[in-house]
Amino acid sequence: MEGERPAFTDSWGGVYRLIEPGEFTLGDSTGVGARNESPAHDVSITEPFFLGERVITQAQWVDLMGSNPSKFQEGWSSGLRPVESISYHDAVEFLARMNERDGNSERLGMIGIWRLPSEAEWEYSARCGTNGRWWFGQRDVELNDYGWHAGNAGSTTKEVGLKKPNPWGIFDMNGLVAEWCADQWDPNYNTPRTQSPHRHASSKRRVTRGGSWFTESDSTRSTARSSSLESKTSDGIGIRLVWEPQSTS
Repeated sequence: MEGERPAFTDSWGGVYRLIEPGEFTLGDSTGVGARNESPAHDVSITEPFFLGERVITQAQWVDLMGSNPSKFQEGWSSGLRPVESISYHDAVEFLARMNERDGNSERLGMIGIWRLPSEAEWEYSARCGTNGRWWFGQRDVELNDYGWHAGNAGSTTKEVGLKKPNPWGIFDMNGLVAEWCADQWDPNYNTPRTQSPHRHASSKRRVTRGGSWFTESDSTRSTARSSSLESKTSDGIGIRLVWEPQSTS
């Protein structure tokens, strides 16, 4: 892993790592991706943010929301598995409660807010400065060291953080569960050249990223995109949070 990035720990022990500004090419520039991954375009990440090392677990969800919607609840370690079967609207409610609880909490001398990552922030954090199918290379056989997918998950989710992290210290971005992003879906990829989420007034679909335990390896690539209706729940979709600094305390 690259040099240790500044980080903080939340009240559940979850770690959030600093993602620094930079520029990258969003989307598939190799010509082998799906049609909705192009046209590739340059994006500037101008504002730093903190990204969760791991997706939100069932135990964390239950502690805040009081109930568990997840399909895979069996076994002593189920609390350490990702929460799934949550809609985009459920994710928004979770974030509202997080911000109500933590709104005045100081982290690294700053006050901030919890939110979902934009699609650009998600891909930037998944790529870690690389341009291949995955940050670690081009070969499917290497994926087993870094992600859970249809070829190795055994038809179920797993505890978060069991696979190796990417160079920026983030776990499970390739597989396990797809992750809701803040962006409304645009199949033509007319998305911003900034880290801001895409807005499409008529769209009822939101971007999901990362692939899941039941998708083939190709769906876990860094540029692979998908979408779901905001009201949809799936045992293959969960959430990873961003903490955005707003001001110094």
